[in-house]
Order: sequence, then structure tokens, then C-alpha cells
Amino acid sequence: MSNHEQKLKDIKSDLLGLITDAELEFNDFNKYVRVLDPCFNKHFAITNSVFLKCESEILLPVKKDPQDNSIQDAISWAMIEPYFFQNKVVRKPVLLEGYKKYENMTDAILLQRLNEKPVGVLLIESTAEWQAFLLTPSFEQFLLLLTDLMYKVDRITNEKTNEEHYRKLFKITDLFHSTMDVDIILENMLVTLQKQIPHLNVNLILSNDQDRELTLNVKLFDYTSERASTIEAFVSGELTFEQAADLKCRMLNAPIKGRQAIYGILQISGPENYVFSGKEKDFIRMLADACGNALENAKLHRQSNRLISDLQLINETSHRLNMKMDIDEMFVYLKSQLQKSFQPQEICFMFKERGQLKLKEASAFFFKDAARIYTTYIQDRFETTKDPVFIADFSRQVNQPVIYNSMMAIPILIEEKIHGYCVVLHRDSYFFPFDSFKLMQSLIHHSSLAMANTILQNQLQEMVDRDHLTKLYARSYLDKYVEQALDDYAKGMFFLIDIDNFKRINDTHGHQIGDEVLVQISKQLTAMVGEQGICARWGGEELAVCIPNVSVAYAKEVAAKFVEVMPKITKPQVTISAGLITWNTDEQPIFKSIFSQADDALYQAKNSGKNRFVVYGE
Repeated sequence: MSNHEQKLKDIKSDLLGLITDAELEFNDFNKYVRVLDPCFNKHFAITNSVFLKCESEILLPVKKDPQDNSIQDAISWAMIEPYFFQNKVVRKPVLLEGYKKYENMTDAILLQRLNEKPVGVLLIESTAEWQAFLLTPSFEQFLLLLTDLMYKVDRITNEKTNEEHYRKLFKITDLFHSTMDVDIILENMLVTLQKQIPHLNVNLILSNDQDRELTLNVKLFDYTSERASTIEAFVSGELTFEQAADLKCRMLNAPIKGRQAIYGILQISGPENYVFSGKEKDFIRMLADACGNALENAKLHRQSNRLISDLQLINETSHRLNMKMDIDEMFVYLKSQLQKSFQPQEICFMFKERGQLKLKEASAFFFKDAARIYTTYIQDRFETTKDPVFIADFSRQVNQPVIYNSMMAIPILIEEKIHGYCVVLHRDSYFFPFDSFKLMQSLIHHSSLAMANTILQNQLQEMVDRDHLTKLYARSYLDKYVEQALDDYAKGMFFLIDIDNFKRINDTHGHQIGDEVLVQISKQLTAMVGEQGICARWGGEELAVCIPNVSVAYAKEVAAKFVEVMPKITKPQVTISAGLITWNTDEQPIFKSIFSQADDALYQAKNSGKNRFVVYGE
């Protein structure tokens, strides 16, 4: 047996000992590479070598010192591969001349099986023993043996590393599925990453539709300000990488995705020349996917609970709003419901009355000039569209700093027309989640139906309570009003009017002119009485006025003005006759008698010359 054959046999023995060494750990490829040095030194007197491990089309030097946390220079395999076109052992490639750590290296050895990716490249500082062995027939066997060994070590360490990763993933996945708390899910994901890659920075970017209950300090995803690689990862659902020269780092973006959607981005960054290994990328991707599925389950659980709560809120609100509440009471109740459900800092309702938008129920802010920028913006929007407004950052809409950035505004639609709107505000951008926006739409929609019903009921009641021609109150409403006035006030007046010679007006000028005269007198009465009392049409050409809580003297003064003014404002000119009855604490008439007494006084006024009033009992 030749010396070289014996050397090969000794090398095989040493390499077998390397594999079976109990002190080595199966999950540390670098440790196996480091213990090759004594073997090379023993058999070839080689004291200087570097192993370049092939990772995802790049070559990374294996660290000699386990405590070395420095970033190793990455070399492209595509740039090195042409040097090994004819031989697996070559002189050091020219490409490596610029690297100080390789300046003493002379030879490069490619460890690659046929039709497989290389496991790595071994750089050595050649010796006479090496050169002599290189020329022997045993060298080919040695190269094949070393190549097979490194492939086996790589496979074993990968399996062990993957086993460890899967064990960690199983453990955290088990935790994910045991909780519906989003904070716990995200916090444990971050803790696991920090233990696995303590030398890298980890940031969490969540989509804007996440619930506001989160207590972790996370960044919300914003299309307008995110980096292109981050947006690409969010849209495509795939890992993306970026050499961020402006931030002086290398960045990896891993989408946190479930089966239905992508919920955020796990952004991991290292030094500019850092290279993410295949194992790191696989672990990060699987962890992000496990977190995404857990987030989705927690989100669906929250959504189901919230939907139940939302339905209860809508049902409760609809029930209350349909309990014969007037419009003002509805707005007060709705304000309390919105404050309880959405926690806005400011809220207001605008509602049309007689064709004009008026502030119905609002926080103090909307009575200030600072609120005008919001109300003007919303009103301008609703002049061209019925679509609700959902704005996460209002300052960008108006291109200036504002007090409140988050805004939701929902139109109040009645008979498919905008009759007003509700707006809620918050200082923080992106404060209101989209779920709240949909709930508020539903709440205002149901409230709009209740308001429409109330308005319709009021209109119907108005038709019942008002005379169609004169717009004065009807006789039935007058009866109720007088009866209530007698109960509530110790004094007051009731005035019954008849238009003198009204039949002659109709016969001479026609019934249309007669109707116009009735309207003229009715308008004058309404203007003179104002809010003191009410005016009503008693029947035919007879009208009535009831003013509670006035003295006898004032009642006579008002009655005299009525009689005096009517000939001046009517065309054709007419006069009126009237009967006046007053009451006070000492002499309070019975409700049933007040009308007959006023009628008696009116009869006396007619028979005593007309164009006058008579006080009952005088």
C-alpha cells in the first residue's frame, strides 16, 4: 500500500470519527466544518482554510469563532461557478482578490455532486503535502469522500435544525390555537423571533382594519408611506427583500396571511451586507403563516361576537326609536348610543328643518368656528353624492394640519333624499376600524327609517290638527288645547270671531275671493297671537283664538286690536264681530260652557251693530 493510499485510509478514519464524535451537535453545520481543520493540518500541514457554505445561490464563509457575531461577506455563486467549468480544484478565483480575509488563500475546491447544487467551496493556503497529494490517483477518491461527507453533514444538520424549528413552531402554534387574544398571539410571535434571530431587528406592521383593543406598540399599514417592497409583500403574499440604502440595512418582508386575507407584515432588518439564510427565511415564513391563521381565527371569533353585539345594538336602538319619540329625543338617544359604541371625541347631527340644515344635537366643538372645515367638507360631499364618508387621515384630504383626523359621516336618507347627516371625529388617525364604519351605516340607516316614520306621523297629525285652507288649527285640536289651558292656567281668554256679511262677499265676489279673505284674516290673527296661544277655524267663516295666562285687561286690549285691524288688512274690506270670555282663579268656567258663553257674547255683538266685540257677562 502506497503512502497516499495509506493517507486516504487515515483520512477516512478521521472523517468517520468526525461523524461519530459525541461532542458535536447534529444541528450545527459550522461546528463540523471547524473540526475539519485538525484533519487538514494533520494530513496536509494546512493551517489556513475557509469554508464557503452555499446558501440560496450565495456563498457565506463559515465562522471559525462561535462568539463571532460579525456579518460575513456574501459572494454570488453565479459569479464563482465559471471558474470551476473544467476542474473542481482551481487556483483562487480572481473575484476573491479584493477580500482581505482570503488574501493568503491559494486554491479553491468545489464540493458538488453531479446535477446538484454545491454544498460549498473550500479555500485553502496550499502546502507541499497538498500539492503532492493533489497529483495522486487517491485525490479523486478523497474529493468524492469529502464531498459526500459535507452533503451528509448538511442534510443531517438541516434535518436537525428543521426538527428544532418545527418543534418551536408546533409549540407556538399550539399556543396560538389555545387563545383568541390577538395581543397574546402577536406578542408570542415576536418573542419567538427575538429568541431565534436576536441579532436582527423585528417590526410589526398591521393592516388598518385590525381591532383597536391592541396594546402592543405596532405600526399600522399605510399605502401612501410604506416602502415598495413592503407593499409588494402585502399585495402578493410572498416574501420580499430590499437593500435599503437610505436606512443602511437589508430588509425582509414576510406577509402575515391567513386563508382569507393578509393581516400585516413582519418586517425584519439587518446590516447592509447581511444575508438571510434559507433556514431563517423558511422559519420566518412558517411562523408568519401560523400567526396569520391564528390571527384570522381570533379575528373571526371577535367578528362573530361583535356581530351579535352589533345586532343587539341595532335592535335595541330601532326598538327605542320607534317608541313614539320625537325627532329631538331621537338625536339625544342616538348620540348616547354612538358615544358608547364608537368612543368618538366629537359628534354631531345636522338635520333639515324647513329646507335648511340645522345643528340638532352636538358636542361643544361643533358650535365653534374650528368645526366649519369639517361641516363644509361634508356638506360639499353630500351635494354630489349620497355615499357615506370614511376618512382615516383628514389632514391629507385638506392638505393642512387639523385637530381631528379620523372621521365618519353618514347621510340621513329620507325618501331617497339627504335630509341631514351624522358625523363622528377622533384626534388619532386610523382610529375607527372599517367594521365600525359599517355598523354606523346600519345604525343611521335604521334610525333614518324611524325618523321618516316620525316625520310622516307628524305630517299626518298636522293634516288632522290643521285646517287645509287657513292653516289654522282644526276644531278638534282647539277643544283639547282649551281644556288643557283651563287645567294648567288660572287665567286666560277665549275669543270667538265671525266675519260680518261673509255671505255677501261670496255672492258678490265669488267663493274664491271669500276663501282669500279667510286666509288674510287667519294670517293676521296668527301674526298677532304669535307664541302666546293658538288660532283655530271654528267652522265656516267663524274663527277662534285662545290665549292662556293673560289678564282680563290684556284680553280686552287684544280683542280690541283684532276688531280694529281686520278692516285695514282685508281686501275686499270686511269687519268682524266677536265674543270674548275670560277666566281667572275666582271665576273659572266649566270647559263645556266656555264655547256656549263665547257664542252668546258673539250673538250679542252681531245684534248690537257688528264690527265690535262683547265680553260675556258685561
